[in-house]
Amino acid sequence: MKITFYGAAKTVTGSCHMVEANDKKFLIDCGLFQGKLTDQMLNYEEFPFNLSEIDFVILTHAHIDHSGRIPRLYKLGYTGPIYATSATKQLCSIMLADSGHIQEKEIEWVNRKRIRAGKKTTEPIYTAQDGIDSMQLFKGIEYNEEVVIDKNIRFKLVDAGHMLGSSIVELYVTENGKEEKTVFSGDLGNVNMPIINDPTFIEEADHLVIESTYGDRLHGKMTDQSGKLIEIIIDTINRGGNVIIPSFAVGRTQEILYEINKYYVENSALKDIVSKIPIYVDSPLAINATKIFEENPEYYDEDALRYLLKGDNPLEFENLHFTSSAEESKALNEDMTPKVIISASGMCEVGRIKHHLKHNLYRPECTVLFVGYQAEGTLGKKILSGDRLVKIFGEEIAVNAEIRYLDAFSGHADQELLLKWINAFKKKPENIFIVHGEYEAQEVFKDKITKKFGIDTYIPSYEETYDMSGDLIHTKHPSYKSARFDILEMLSFLKQDVDDMTNSVKSEIKNNIEMSDLVTILEKLEEVKKAISNVK
Repeated sequence: MKITFYGAAKTVTGSCHMVEANDKKFLIDCGLFQGKLTDQMLNYEEFPFNLSEIDFVILTHAHIDHSGRIPRLYKLGYTGPIYATSATKQLCSIMLADSGHIQEKEIEWVNRKRIRAGKKTTEPIYTAQDGIDSMQLFKGIEYNEEVVIDKNIRFKLVDAGHMLGSSIVELYVTENGKEEKTVFSGDLGNVNMPIINDPTFIEEADHLVIESTYGDRLHGKMTDQSGKLIEIIIDTINRGGNVIIPSFAVGRTQEILYEINKYYVENSALKDIVSKIPIYVDSPLAINATKIFEENPEYYDEDALRYLLKGDNPLEFENLHFTSSAEESKALNEDMTPKVIISASGMCEVGRIKHHLKHNLYRPECTVLFVGYQAEGTLGKKILSGDRLVKIFGEEIAVNAEIRYLDAFSGHADQELLLKWINAFKKKPENIFIVHGEYEAQEVFKDKITKKFGIDTYIPSYEETYDMSGDLIHTKHPSYKSARFDILEMLSFLKQDVDDMTNSVKSEIKNNIEMSDLVTILEKLEEVKKAISNVK
C-alpha cells in the first residue's frame, strides 16, 4: 500500500491523500486550499493524478478545506462514488454550492481587473451548479457501517467529534495475504464541545495519519470560556459597541448559539440581561446549516438531547435573528444599536464578515471575537497577530477594536488531547504521518510523539509518497510545478514579513523605535535587496 500526500502537507488546508492498494486508487478527502496565495494557486492547477484512475473517494467531513475540490473533480470528469456520513452529505449539499458561488463572485472581480488591463478573462475553479451536480456522486453511510469495496479493501467511519457528521476513517487493506489497518484521523474534535460527541478513541492501527492543527499548544477549558463568552458580550454592549464574531458557518456558529442558549436555561440571573441583547446570524450558509443541525438530533451528545427532550431547541431563543438578504446585512451596520453579529467566513477572507469588520474594526468600543483557527496569510490571522492596520476592499482600516480569542471553542483537539488519543491505542501504530498543520506546529508535535511513544514519525511534503510494503520507503516527486510553488511560498513569506515591518514602522504605536534600531533595519533590508538582485 502507498499513500501520496497531495494536500494538508506542511500546511493546514487542502486535505487530499491518495491511497494505492491492490490495483485500486482512491482519495481520502479532496479539499480546497485556503489562506496563503501560494496555497490557493494550487486550486487552479490540474490534479497531480489521473482522474480516470481514481476508483472512489472517502470524505471525512464537510468543511471546505476537506471537501471543497470535489466539484472540480466532478467538473473535470470524475464519476466514481464519494462515501461520507449522511450528515456530511446533507451539509455538502449546501456548502459546495455556496463555495461555487464564492468562486464565481471572486472570478467576476478578477476578470473586471483583467479586462481593464487588456488581459483575457478566466473561469472560476467551479460554479455553484457544479457544486449542486457533484452531489449525485455522494453515497451516505452511517457511523460504524462497514463498506466492502472488494475482498481486499474495506473501511468504516467513526465519530471524530469535530462537527456534525465528521469522521475518522478506519481502513483495512489486505496485501500478500496480510491485512493491515490504517487510521486517518480527519480533523479530531475537542472534548466537551456543545451539541456533538467527543472524538472516538481507536484501539489499534498499523499506520496512522493524524492532524496537527494545534500540535504545539493547549486550549483553555470550555467550562471556563463559555462564561467568558457571555462576559465579553455584556462588557462590549455596556460600552456601546458591537461584538463581531467571525465564525465558520457550519459547526462553530451553531456551537456559539448553543452556549448562549444554555445561559438562558441555567443562569436565571443573566437571562434578563442577555435576552435584551440582539444576536444576529448574518450568513445564509449558516442559516441553512442550522436547519440541518436541527434535522439531525441523532448526532447530538447527551446534553443537547436532554434540552430537546425538555422541549427546548438549543439553537433557538427569543432574541436570535437570522439575516438572509444583502439589504438586511447592510442594515446591521447602519443601525447603531449595540449587538452581536456572527458572520462568515471564519478566517475573514470572504463573505459578509469583511463588511462588518470594515465598519467596526476602527471603533474602540467594539470587540472582534475569534473562536476558531486562523490560517497563515488570512485577514483573520493578521488581525489576531496584532496588525494595527489591515486592508479590506482595498482600504486601510485601523485596528482599534478590542481583539479577543477563545481557543476552547476550537473544533480541533489540542496537543494534550492529540497525545492522549494516540496513547489510547492498545496496539500502537508502527508509524505516524503528521498532516493538517503549520510546519512549526508539526515539528513540535513530532518531537512530543517520538519522545513519548518512540514511534517512527514523519511530516510528509507535498507530492511525497510513502510505500508501506515491508520497510517503509518514501519518495519525493520533484517537478517543475512543485519547484515553482516552493519559490512562490518563500516569496510569500518574505512579502508577509515586509508587510509586517511596513505596518510596524508606519503605525503610530511604534513611534518609540530607537534610531539605532531603524538603522539596523535599513542595513538588513539593503542586504536582502542585494541578495535578491544577485538572483535575477
